[in-house]
Amino acid sequence: MDSDRSARTALIVGAGVAGLTAATALAREGWQVEVVEVGPPDATSGWGLCLTGPSLRALDALSLADTCLAEGYGMSTITHVDAHGEPVGTVRLPRLIDARRPAMAGIARPVLHRILYAEAQRWGVVVRHGATAAAMDQDGELVRVRLSDGTVRTVALLVGADGIRSATRGLLRLVSSRAFHGQMVWRALVPRPRWATGIHQFAGKTGTAGLVPVSKEQAYVFLTENGVGLDGRLPEAELAPRLRHLLEPFPARMAETLPLISASEAVVRRPVLTHFVEGAWQRGGAVLIGDAAHAPAPQMASGAALAIEDGLVLARELGRHDSVGAGLQTFVRRRRQRCRTLVETSVRIVALERARRHDEAYPLIDSCHRLMAEPV
Repeated sequence: MDSDRSARTALIVGAGVAGLTAATALAREGWQVEVVEVGPPDATSGWGLCLTGPSLRALDALSLADTCLAEGYGMSTITHVDAHGEPVGTVRLPRLIDARRPAMAGIARPVLHRILYAEAQRWGVVVRHGATAAAMDQDGELVRVRLSDGTVRTVALLVGADGIRSATRGLLRLVSSRAFHGQMVWRALVPRPRWATGIHQFAGKTGTAGLVPVSKEQAYVFLTENGVGLDGRLPEAELAPRLRHLLEPFPARMAETLPLISASEAVVRRPVLTHFVEGAWQRGGAVLIGDAAHAPAPQMASGAALAIEDGLVLARELGRHDSVGAGLQTFVRRRRQRCRTLVETSVRIVALERARRHDEAYPLIDSCHRLMAEPV
């Protein structure tokens, strides 16, 4: 990468949702961008996610919302169902891009990754796999980064977008402690039932389950399992039988998914972890974004929204300031409270679910979605 001190050069660590979105947003603003990713090109984690209204609004600013809606599944409602199978309320989410398009979209993670990856490359972003940042220091106004393959980059901007277990966060000496909340979240890809035209969430006696369409043909089942330890690993062969067992007590519509899960080739089980970097997110010309800076629990389905917004706001603030340092400081000021609120709200929802106080969790979810609908 050109290290000319007058060039706007950026190195992004991590080719996930946050990293690829930031790469495209910066490239559109004239930055020369390189992304390094320690994993292989096809290493996406999990089956699916929700692109809530704020996600689509930010993606629309990058001309990607319609592509995601076309390849995902557009929807506008969340239906809550009690432990007896009775609907207890439907949340109609605000349509943030316009009244003709859905409020949100379910999408398969590999599909979203492909869309973001292709768009970044279309704008000239270089993505290198098999390497990550191993050391860094500030060199005047520039950042000198040594990669794990021994090569060195000197850039105006370093962006740590390498997730909740961010190594970049350690290199910047920024402190954060992850919290485990006694839950495991499960996901399994299944054929979409015809009745699943929005998100359905079911309260259970020992957990919460639901279904999210990700295309016309597919959906993913999710379940949060309470009262488990962080070291509770299961062999891969036991995942599908265990998930079916956990879903058996749920109402009839969830029961319909049991044979579909038995045919599913893979089930994902992950601990529910959260964290928030309380102090600075930046040092000199380096900054953290996405889960590296703030990771909510999945109950609000908004981790992707924060990551995508981060990439867009970062590029905009850097374009409004003469120095990288000033742009990064304004970026953090704009993002801190919004991200903190979502993380803290998601933790409260986890606690209410574990206490089986679902009737208190539902309005909290609704109010937080409406807060997130406000302009960034």
